[in-house]
Amino acid sequence: MTGHRFILVLLFGFVLIYLPVRLWSVVDRPETFGIVQMVAILICAVGGTSALWCASTFAVIGRGTPAPFAAPSRLVIRGPYRFLRNPMYVGVGVLFTGAAIFYQSRVLLAYVALFCIASHLFVVHYEEPTLRRHFGSEYSAYCRRVRRWWPRW
Repeated sequence: MTGHRFILVLLFGFVLIYLPVRLWSVVDRPETFGIVQMVAILICAVGGTSALWCASTFAVIGRGTPAPFAAPSRLVIRGPYRFLRNPMYVGVGVLFTGAAIFYQSRVLLAYVALFCIASHLFVVHYEEPTLRRHFGSEYSAYCRRVRRWWPRW
């Protein structure tokens, strides 16, 4: 199991840190700073704040972290998790989308699309089965109440 966790940590580091940094290094800065960049900064702030809210909720309520090697000991269904089962992925996706808009970069926008696809596959094939095994009927009931990617209004 430790090797499996190590691979997950490498995967998260690769997807969330290494690849975006590499992509940003090949993206040109915008020639002007206008309304598009200001809106993009706001989008980045919303996404980043959301992701930080999720991480702090994991720490305070779940007594753990988003990292698989220090996962929460309790099922986290409060805070942003009342609205979505995966708000951290959504927050990071929104952050990356803001960056793509800021730089007006198709490369970064393509990365956002790949990030969304990879996140969905990871959640469906690894995270949800793991949570279902670990938390059982409590997690199943949560899944019936709260959607994976789009909130119920």
